[in-house]
Amino acid sequence: MFRPMRIAAVAFTLLFAVAGAALAVPGAARAADVTPDDTARFLAGMQPSAESPLTPYTRDPSWQRHAKFFDGAFAQLEQRQLAKIRAWSDVNLAAPRPTMFYLFSGPDFLYADAFYSKANTYVLGALEPVGAVPDLTKLPRGSVGAALYNVERSLGSILSFSFFITKQMKVDLHSNQVNGTLPILYVFLARSGKTIKSVEMISLDDKGGVRAAGENAGPNATRGVRISFAGSDGQAKTLYYFSTDLSNSGARAAGFLKFCETLGPGNSLIKSASYLLHSGNFTVARDWLLANSATIIQDDSGIPLGHYNARQWRFFPFGRYLGPIAEFPGRYQDSYAQLFTRAQPIDFGIGYRWRTHESNLLLSVKVPGSETAPAETTSSAEPPPKPRPKKPRPPAPITPLDRSFWFR
Repeated sequence: MFRPMRIAAVAFTLLFAVAGAALAVPGAARAADVTPDDTARFLAGMQPSAESPLTPYTRDPSWQRHAKFFDGAFAQLEQRQLAKIRAWSDVNLAAPRPTMFYLFSGPDFLYADAFYSKANTYVLGALEPVGAVPDLTKLPRGSVGAALYNVERSLGSILSFSFFITKQMKVDLHSNQVNGTLPILYVFLARSGKTIKSVEMISLDDKGGVRAAGENAGPNATRGVRISFAGSDGQAKTLYYFSTDLSNSGARAAGFLKFCETLGPGNSLIKSASYLLHSGNFTVARDWLLANSATIIQDDSGIPLGHYNARQWRFFPFGRYLGPIAEFPGRYQDSYAQLFTRAQPIDFGIGYRWRTHESNLLLSVKVPGSETAPAETTSSAEPPPKPRPKKPRPPAPITPLDRSFWFR
């Protein structure tokens, strides 16, 4: 089973490289003197503030080479995907809500921000642990050159896709002294042009109540982090990440979805979700998304089309639906295929079929005031509503999908 991660391993490996570079400099600064934003920028291969105790460490040649490589890698990602996704959202999301929900996300703030850049509150939830705020002064010295080489080798392939592989992710997020999703969130926030203002460890009790670090949140506590940050315009925003089990038993026992309800309804993103919402073991999360989302952006690994109430939702398909890749047999949807016969093109790749002309994206918009409509699922006999006018272009020929990366 695969879980969405989008360059998670790369950012995580980076921590060892740049931390090693810092520790190689005599007189390492105390972590208490370093702001979260300077830590994030340093880990991301970006220059910290001039007065930061970390600034002298950026003179290390290995850090400088790494920063240059990271600059190029993220610039390519911005040009190839992120800028195009933001442009697509500006055209197709008429009235985005202030909150966005991203279940099965891992620490993927990059795409949450790209699709919903106008959100004020981001809520991410997945199994992966939160981890700890990186303390660069306590990491062991390492081989900077070898670590940087591993980062660059990894980035060469991972930046080509918009997800990561579960088995590799479990190793990356649980090993060594810097672990969990928090360091990766730091890197993604910094590389998205955000300024971190504060970072708080929090928990949710089983009623969805927020508890500060050290408070007793009960036996079913959901561990998380709250990051206050600002974009380039200075607007204050909040990012929540919670480590939570979204299966039926886990969702019923924990307060995560109850907490999310206090912020909704919002916009939702589902991407590279291992087709978990097709399973009978994730019906609680699926029903919650349908009840608490004003819009849902998903690829076909998200909610099966037959579970949408056709009287409550309007569907706008983009891209090309070729069905699941071979690693997920039995998930082909005839209704999806029919819907996508009238899809508009997209100029970026997304999901497991990451090639530009093989990707599918479905924007589902809830009809205002339709929450009390009688239950009715989509039907192949009823054509979907016409998407917004846009000059069509002929799709490019389909090229064979290279699956060798699954086993690297």
